[in-house]
Amino acid sequence: MTLPQRPRVTGLSGDRFRVLYTLIGDESDVQARALDICLEQTVEFPGDLVPDGDIRDHIVGQIDSLDRLDDRRYAAWISYAVETVGAELTQFLNVVFGNISIKPGIRVEQFDLPDSLLAQFKGPRFGVWDWRKLLNVPVRPLLCTALKPMGLSAAELAKLAGQFALGGLDLIKDDHGLANQPFAPFEERVERCAEAVARANAQTGLRCAYMPNITAPADQVLERARFAKQAGAGALLICPGLVSFDVMRQIADSDDIDLPIMSHPSFYGSFVTHEDNGVSHYALYGQLQRLAGADASIYPNFGGRFAFTRAQCEQIVAGCAVPMGQLKPIFPTPGGGMNMHSIPTIREVCGQHAIYLIGGGLHRHSADLVANVQHFLNLVETH
Repeated sequence: MTLPQRPRVTGLSGDRFRVLYTLIGDESDVQARALDICLEQTVEFPGDLVPDGDIRDHIVGQIDSLDRLDDRRYAAWISYAVETVGAELTQFLNVVFGNISIKPGIRVEQFDLPDSLLAQFKGPRFGVWDWRKLLNVPVRPLLCTALKPMGLSAAELAKLAGQFALGGLDLIKDDHGLANQPFAPFEERVERCAEAVARANAQTGLRCAYMPNITAPADQVLERARFAKQAGAGALLICPGLVSFDVMRQIADSDDIDLPIMSHPSFYGSFVTHEDNGVSHYALYGQLQRLAGADASIYPNFGGRFAFTRAQCEQIVAGCAVPMGQLKPIFPTPGGGMNMHSIPTIREVCGQHAIYLIGGGLHRHSADLVANVQHFLNLVETH
């Protein structure tokens, strides 16, 4: 069987989206590598067999530019017809970094999406400004901690949550390792922690929000999100690297859930750990999170127990706020070994529209958690 000659492709608008890739190689082979991306990410068919006409001219990716960065590194802008995505986040990711994710020396740096494609995605439901309104914190950085360590009972975790809320924290999240273990079952934990935070809010007059971790087996994620909403949770924590970015998008789009979402980076950290492969910090922790509906993106802060640099964290902050059509800017949320002494430096990098996520450092200051939170809050307000 032979392919039809010059087949027509219906529904083509002429709109294209662009992806910036860094390609590693010699000058003699990067052009071939860029051409390979154009084919592999679309038709996945030998170039000499691709029929002329709409498929070759529009469906196959196109090299918009290919520029040398240094002796072994090249920047390639490659564009794709928006129709190759079909208005689906899963297919968008497949086109951007599907089969080529298996090949070495290719790194996704950023996306440039036209309004016609951005309009297919609702993005963050709340973003920076609407989440601030919910919490009644219009200006300063938001303050957050995690309930830990794993192994505490639901009652013990709820007691911690109540103390944090009495101290004046804005957000209290489950640690991402809290799921549905026998020592703190999901439903009991959510009910107890939500009640403890509600009691504290009634006493303080504040609007502290408890965020349970709804990461779960695929057939249970939505069920847990709805239970959390009914139990009084003020936001949700989810690990899209475990349940998928499109599940996070589905929850963000759900009118009956209608809660802010904080995204945790578990499982996909290796995407950014090598400068020659994977996905950039800007795209993974910034742009993609917004496209998939997160209102806040957790990432390891520089100077903590992880290896991110200040420059990489600056890229994340930029990706959380870069104009993307109607998609709202979101909160960069540095964590991972952050302490009270790092606040001035974090403020320099993140500005005021960030969430400071502090864990062990909040316990280390003194034995009085309420006082520790108030001290943390005073430091943030001072800077």
